[in-house]
Amino acid sequence: MESILQPWPWYISGPLIALTMFILIYLGKTFGMSSNLRTFCAIIGAGKKTEFFDFDWKSQKWNLTVVLGAVIGGFIAHFWLSNPVDIALNPDTVEHLSQLGFDNAGKSLLPSELYSWDAVFSIKGLSILIIGGFLVGFGTRYAGGCTSGHAITGLSSLQRPSLIAVIGFFIGGLIMVHLLFPLIF
Repeated sequence: MESILQPWPWYISGPLIALTMFILIYLGKTFGMSSNLRTFCAIIGAGKKTEFFDFDWKSQKWNLTVVLGAVIGGFIAHFWLSNPVDIALNPDTVEHLSQLGFDNAGKSLLPSELYSWDAVFSIKGLSILIIGGFLVGFGTRYAGGCTSGHAITGLSSLQRPSLIAVIGFFIGGLIMVHLLFPLIF
């Protein structure tokens, strides 16, 4: 049972992603989670209010399987494939996280200081969700797609704007972790 709980090695998961992208490119399809949000909004009638959502959403129904797969895959991974062992973190990282107020750094994948209902329904947690949600939504629209769309589909089809966006995502992530995260916590 132990081998089932291990992550797939890169030499299996990487080629599977590449094969999926080859098939999508061959079929003239694109992949990205943010396009599913646009499709959901179009389904519920947002196209009556905003031109951006006024499109033939039925042509994008196939992409909604990505959302379904993410939900089912997350459920399976959490409840049946999670390996309940400590995470191997560098002792300096554990010490740094402890200084920021994380009591069990390295003991779980999702720290309760961020991912518990108490944390979510606090003023700080709600503020982070609302501001972060706005910034992600704005950034996704401004960048013309989300991280998965640019990093997987855009780079696979050799699009220069996607390369620039992915570089921006990494720079933004570094700024968040090294400059803003310590200020928030």
